[in-house]
Amino acid sequence: MSRTFLYCRVSTALQFTENQVQEVKAAGFDVQASRVVEETISGSVAAKERPGFQKLLERMESGDVLIVTKLDRLGRNAMDVRQTVEHLATVGVRVHCLALGGVDLTSAAGKMTMQVLGAVAEFERDLLIERTQAGLARAKSEGKVLGRPEAIATTKDVLRCKAEDMTQAQTAKALSLGIATVKRHWNKG
Repeated sequence: MSRTFLYCRVSTALQFTENQVQEVKAAGFDVQASRVVEETISGSVAAKERPGFQKLLERMESGDVLIVTKLDRLGRNAMDVRQTVEHLATVGVRVHCLALGGVDLTSAAGKMTMQVLGAVAEFERDLLIERTQAGLARAKSEGKVLGRPEAIATTKDVLRCKAEDMTQAQTAKALSLGIATVKRHWNKG
């Protein structure tokens, strides 16, 4: 008898996987809580290198079904997503993607759909990188200074405030600096 697993992933601690869980329930899947793997890790990390996904791989057996809400939950790189799905197919695990109409990505139609969508997503990402690089080159050619702005205060100013028994927060306010800048200069000299 096949078991159903759900893999939910978000990139940052400020995001939550609850929407993914609710989306799967709304689609009519009843996944036991013990078979839901939730993880906070960047999609740029290969699936096989993610601790949560590794545990999932250890638990799944031939005949099981893995559900993801979107293809990008498996990875950002089309090649990584394809390799992950192919690996799961070789061990007999079917992969269903809700955003693709619940298509089984290990089927012939699913493989084709996944490859086309993955290639388009990778193309979009490459275009974004090209546009960003072109914008940075243009700004640089116009003489704009790129990168972090130079701190207005010097270490000397921060140390003077420290010598006057001001706190870091008071120093930041007095010098109109961010607290991180003050902390960088605080123990120098």
